[in-house]
Amino acid sequence: MKSNTPAIDQMSMTLAELRTAWLSNRPDYEQRYDDLKRLRSALKDRLELMVDVISADFGHRSRHESLLGEGMTVFSEIDHMLSHLKSWMKPEKRSAGWRMWPAKAEVRYVPVGVVGVISPWNYPVNLALTPLATAIAAGNHVYLKPSEHTPRTSEFLAALLADVFPASRVAVALGGPEVGGAFAGLAFDHLLFTGSTAVGKKVMAAAAPNLTPVTLELGGKSPVFLGETAPVKKAVTRLITGKLYNAGQTCIAPDYALVPHARKDEFVEAVRREVTSRYTQIDTTPDYTHIVNEGQYRRLRSLLDDAVNRGHEVITLAEPRDAGAAEIKRLLPPTLVLNPSDDSRIMQEEIFGPILPIKTYTTVDEAIDYINAHERPLAFYCFSDDKFETEKLLSNIVAGGVCVNETLLHIVCNDLPFGGVGASGMGHYHGREGFRTFSKAMPVLHQARMPLSDRLKPPYKGLANLIVRLFVR
Repeated sequence: MKSNTPAIDQMSMTLAELRTAWLSNRPDYEQRYDDLKRLRSALKDRLELMVDVISADFGHRSRHESLLGEGMTVFSEIDHMLSHLKSWMKPEKRSAGWRMWPAKAEVRYVPVGVVGVISPWNYPVNLALTPLATAIAAGNHVYLKPSEHTPRTSEFLAALLADVFPASRVAVALGGPEVGGAFAGLAFDHLLFTGSTAVGKKVMAAAAPNLTPVTLELGGKSPVFLGETAPVKKAVTRLITGKLYNAGQTCIAPDYALVPHARKDEFVEAVRREVTSRYTQIDTTPDYTHIVNEGQYRRLRSLLDDAVNRGHEVITLAEPRDAGAAEIKRLLPPTLVLNPSDDSRIMQEEIFGPILPIKTYTTVDEAIDYINAHERPLAFYCFSDDKFETEKLLSNIVAGGVCVNETLLHIVCNDLPFGGVGASGMGHYHGREGFRTFSKAMPVLHQARMPLSDRLKPPYKGLANLIVRLFVR
């Protein structure tokens, strides 16, 4: 039955055009390199426009956070690809094994065809262009579905990409959830989705009938561990940077902190001082990002209402002068929730905002058990100067990525893979791992002119029998 939405009807045709073009002219090294250079240059020329449209979508977005979290990150990834692309494309020599002598073996990383990318609203340029550029580097054509929650930025991306690529190489699908749902069901050669765990399950289900390989970059509750002897001021400085960057609307933002029971008050006071020193007047500072839309703002408010109704201690930091005006602007001040119960909504759901629950522990084993009793997180942050304590945590916790005495910054290390595990995602991208995600590792055996295997045929007598006995000895 034909859909009532013309955009949905068009998507299958667009995918077919992208695939036909790819089959007729698969991008070589020169094409890929040139595409990446032109994409970088085009974004550089539009950097201030990018900042403006993202801020307009958010109501207000810190200019510097957009420059770093969107511009710098994309440039860094593209520069890394440009530096290493030639070596990534070279066939990788492998051993054929002595039984295959004198044959030779190799692995070639070949493009898969057309890659679909569904990108989110929280970093709407970075999380669209980084996987897109990686798929281009791997030699594919790309079909992008940006988020409907940042419509101005999605239009910006569509215009940017139309200026850089022909429509037969990169296409963009704009629209709401119905377009996204249909997009996920297209027969891509690979599909990458970045977003919530709940939507990730739907995307995987939509991709299943076509057996489309998927990479899911999801989220979850990323814990922070503060060691017994860790320097609190240093830890809090880095934790607050990670928590309040983009007002906490980051998939790898610290979600809750595990703090030694005896250091709770010291920790809370350090957080208070750090926040107030950064945002002396939070409703007038240009450096604090607002919540992206009314739905997200109300969701966060409801998490705090639930905590208050349960009798938990809620501490608002950096109070705005005019609470009513702040609410209209969707400005949610940094907030602490002390020792919330595990059945409270704030401990059941990914927060994705400037709210930090603080839980206390008495032993390291107790903290490890608490983390392991929950879904595996996208990130884990360990603050400790005790190498034995740190090693114990790293040896007993499985997470998508880890920072020791830092937050967030593992994502900007180009040579590290990025990806979740279990409920926080599957698969990796960034750097070499991204190139390989959007490639097929194609094994190739080069047979010699006169191999022993030519003698392995009935009747198994004489030399053939000796070869078999040699091979199975």
